[in-house]
Amino acid sequence: MKPQGLKDLSKTELLEKEKGLYGELSKLNLQRYTGSVEKPHKFALIKKDIARIRTILNQKKDK
Repeated sequence: MKPQGLKDLSKTELLEKEKGLYGELSKLNLQRYTGSVEKPHKFALIKKDIARIRTILNQKKDK
């Protein structure tokens, strides 16, 4: 996800995206524990996207 595209979204849209990413992360964790993760690099990508969203939410909160 590009940070520039995220900055244009509203707070509610960002919160929905964050919730969806947490859902994906939990599915990946379930796959990890069953031993069937096809794309392990997705863990890092999803965590970075969550961090980007949180950063943008914090910036919007300060304004």
